[in-house]
Amino acid sequence: MFSFPTSTLDRGMSTAEYAVGTIAAVAIAGVLYLIATSEPVSAALTTVFVDALQPRH
Repeated sequence: MFSFPTSTLDRGMSTAEYAVGTIAAVAIAGVLYLIATSEPVSAALTTVFVDALQPRH
């Protein structure tokens, strides 16, 4: 039988792996978008930024 070194068999992602990785990244981004735009998180972020921009005496 033929024996190939590991370095020639595994040189990076194939097209299918790129597609799966891209789909996973888009899915994670979608979930993060939904969380960030939800009312409780949006209100909390607004409070944090408004408090940070208020002048301190």
